[in-house]
Amino acid sequence: MDELIKAIHTNPIIDNHAHPLLTPAFQGKYPLLAITTEAHGDAMNATKSSLSHIRAVKQLSSILSCPNNWEAVVSAIEKEKLKPDDAWMKRCFQGIETLLVDDGLDGKEEVFDYEWHDRLVRGKCKRIVRIEKVAEELIEELLTDEGITLQNSVHKFVQRFTGVIKNAILDPEVVGFKSVICYRAGLDVSEASPEEFVLEFKDLFSTLKARGVTKFKRIDRPIINWSLVNFTADFIQECGEWKKPFQFHTGLGDNDITLTRSSPAHLQPFIRKYPTVPIVLLHASYPWTKEAGYLASVYENVYADIGEVFPFLSQEGQEKVVREILELCPTEKILWSTDGHWFPETFLLAVIQVREALEVVLPEYVNKGAMSMPQAVKAVQDILFTTSNTLYHLSLPLTPLPTTLSILPTQPKPDLQLLTTFLTQHPKTNFLRLQYIDYTSTLRLRIIPVKRALDLLKKGEHLSVGITTACLGLLQNDTLAPGMTATGEYKLVGILSSLSPGPAKGYASMMSEFRNLDGSEVSLCPRTILRNTVQNAKSTQGLEFLLGDTYIRPPGSEGHAWNSARALHSSKILEMLEEIYDTLSKAGIELEQFHPEGASGQYEFVLPPLPPLQAVGMLVYAREIITSVAASHGLRATLHPKPFASEPGTASHAHLSISSPSGDEKEVYERFYAGILTHLPSILAFAYSNTVSYDRMKDGCWAGGRWVAWGTQNRETALRKVENSHWEFKCIDGLANMYLAIAAIITAGIYGVANERALGLRDCTVDPASLDETGRKKLGITRMLPKDLSTALEELESNSVLGGKDGLGEGVVERYVSVKRAEMGLMAPMGVHQKWKWVIERY
Repeated sequence: MDELIKAIHTNPIIDNHAHPLLTPAFQGKYPLLAITTEAHGDAMNATKSSLSHIRAVKQLSSILSCPNNWEAVVSAIEKEKLKPDDAWMKRCFQGIETLLVDDGLDGKEEVFDYEWHDRLVRGKCKRIVRIEKVAEELIEELLTDEGITLQNSVHKFVQRFTGVIKNAILDPEVVGFKSVICYRAGLDVSEASPEEFVLEFKDLFSTLKARGVTKFKRIDRPIINWSLVNFTADFIQECGEWKKPFQFHTGLGDNDITLTRSSPAHLQPFIRKYPTVPIVLLHASYPWTKEAGYLASVYENVYADIGEVFPFLSQEGQEKVVREILELCPTEKILWSTDGHWFPETFLLAVIQVREALEVVLPEYVNKGAMSMPQAVKAVQDILFTTSNTLYHLSLPLTPLPTTLSILPTQPKPDLQLLTTFLTQHPKTNFLRLQYIDYTSTLRLRIIPVKRALDLLKKGEHLSVGITTACLGLLQNDTLAPGMTATGEYKLVGILSSLSPGPAKGYASMMSEFRNLDGSEVSLCPRTILRNTVQNAKSTQGLEFLLGDTYIRPPGSEGHAWNSARALHSSKILEMLEEIYDTLSKAGIELEQFHPEGASGQYEFVLPPLPPLQAVGMLVYAREIITSVAASHGLRATLHPKPFASEPGTASHAHLSISSPSGDEKEVYERFYAGILTHLPSILAFAYSNTVSYDRMKDGCWAGGRWVAWGTQNRETALRKVENSHWEFKCIDGLANMYLAIAAIITAGIYGVANERALGLRDCTVDPASLDETGRKKLGITRMLPKDLSTALEELESNSVLGGKDGLGEGVVERYVSVKRAEMGLMAPMGVHQKWKWVIERY
């Protein structure tokens, strides 16, 4: 789930509805308690016992490093405000790309201008024009204008109001309009005839004149309020191709609102009347969130904002809002705002809390299969950025935020939720295996009791253990490769989203990644390398992949033939195979098929396709389950590439397809596989990673042969084209670190696409070894694969595409080559039988 969590915390936010901050001279006029409540006056006295306030104090005290009480928080904020260059305010606005500012609250002289806020965010702030404020200011002007009479007041008002709205439509600094008719007359907006409007306006104007009113603040006459909303909608509907959105306050507000008339359902006739006017339902319409979601889902012109509930609701309430809006509403119709006003702390808390809510809800949906990982990431982008960017025509680039400590999550709450959900489904789990694969392709682990894991996560800590930095330089016998020392420590961090039952009763397993002590990524971590490679392919070339493994293991039975029914006659073998299937299924691994292979006791298990990171994790789990089940039957399952010299070898063929929309375009996938073929000799250092791997590399054995070649449905070529972008990588075995091998394959493929590499090799339909030199040249087959690991490592060392910062990462190739040469030195003195036994004992 790391990709999703990273997206939640690095996606910039467009705050589509905010209000200005108070200037220093007026900050003492209003109580800071208002940051978590809509209450006013005496009703605010009870705020400190609300869940929203308690949570805000806890979060602010953590950020401010002060005691967890309100008085300490207030004092700490006052100290922060003394720092130069608006440092505290900039911290509070961190992560916000831009603000769309409704500056129509009372007290314009008390707040900063909307443009002033540019200094606090990355982009330029824009205005939202509140139509009631426009009307009220115009009426105030008319009351003090001696040339205005009762007879011409209506004409002058309509003329000036029309001018202001039409100018705002043309003004590039204005991106939308806002109405607070919810407060004045309720959301059941009706129509009034021109005659009714004239009579009502004259009555209002004459009443104000008779009272000698010169300061006018509020229109509370339904006929006038309805007319203002309809006037504005008419003007928007009449304008050109881009119609600026019309925001409506709905739901949650102070006690000035009539709650029963604040449901957006009352707006349905108005929505139907103006089908081309974009309408934004603000403030999650709380407590009418489901109604907002319904309207946004069935009307093309309606959008649902889920602002203001952050930070005014409890954490559970906020999560419920997110769930309720997603029940019906497409994510591209959802946007977000702070409704922040007066105090910068409202913005800070809102941003923290919306990320926390998404961090709980979206991983939950991914875990249940309701959303895929890419769909969940898109939901984050839509809600926080893309919907507003498109709707308001902002044309801002979606540039991820830097992964600084102040933005990344401080508490692994989704991990706790993932673990507790898993334990509910698998209550007999007592131990968790934190697994990683080192540079010798050895699966290593740390085991943490479930009770300890829960304690760590409940304290807000990550599920991690300290581990020596030497762990990525160890050989199979725990000696160090040259240049390695026992100095230094990493954190091995469990990836809870990869948690799966098994391989034994009472155990569950997860893959892990290495982190430096400051939380940053370790460039040498194999899983991190593949994750970053996949992300790079998507961000630079728009490519996504599905990976399926053909996984073969000989658990030991008497001789049989490929696909032979005789190989399944033994009840003991059938019992074991069925137990393997059942155990895999309980772990969430649904085999696509299995069958006998050509060597004695050899069976092939075909795993389903998944995105590369998940596919490699599934392969690791499947191997462990098969090994454990075989052991329980008194058999040894092995990944030895050539366990019997005179029989077929054991591979771990990888099926790769480009799953992104352009993947099956010939121009795309041929360039991708051209890149792989170009760098195949270097890739082999990862794919055939042990000296014994090259015992399997034979011609005429369906093992991919010895030539750099490809062929449609040709099992004697290194790459077999299956269909369109679906190709099989045949020259790879079970001794490979699959994270590194697949990362190398994808990196080479990205190189081919980026450099528009032509597929120079022609389709080979026969065994390349059966051709003479002339026949191979006609197909462009001129290079042989490295004959041994030493040669493959030399190829890798000289490869500038796979090596270095823009390839697999800084220092990865150097470390890998160092470990592999040390491993070769370790195995060199061994005889044939000793080497055979040594590999089988370990793989």
